[in-house]
Amino acid sequence: MKATTRRLVTRHDDNGKARFGQDSEITPVDLANGQARFALVWTTATVPADNMDETDGATRDAGLTLKGGSVIRVVDFKPGTRSPMHRSNSIDYGIVLQGELTLELDSGEKKLIRQGDIVIQRGTNHAWVAHSDRWARMAFVLVEASPVTINGQILDEHMEASQ
Repeated sequence: MKATTRRLVTRHDDNGKARFGQDSEITPVDLANGQARFALVWTTATVPADNMDETDGATRDAGLTLKGGSVIRVVDFKPGTRSPMHRSNSIDYGIVLQGELTLELDSGEKKLIRQGDIVIQRGTNHAWVAHSDRWARMAFVLVEASPVTINGQILDEHMEASQ
């Protein structure tokens, strides 16, 4: 699997014409547990985004999500691993770029997702299982969302302890 992700960023010149600003390779960083690699591709500080903000979005301090903003990252999942069960106050668009994974929900439901499949996570509690013998790669776009409220109870963000 190619370790880096090519990132092209457009901009405007002084005449309002579209130009390429950056063409670079983003290198993923291993997570401490060694089960996955994250490559932060871009962030915005606000939603709606400010296209006049010249900050390199990959240098902005972002956690899993970015309060008030958006994040795009590429995640590589090591074969035979399972992410912690987690929920964030965001809407997440996950696109399988390579390989396959199982998406597991806290209800116990599971679905196999393959290359080209797209998952829309709407603040649900979930885990990713890389069950094959090859690395899997997904691109995730996360946009801040209001917390989910069921029967008057707010479902808080959380991340279970790593396994």
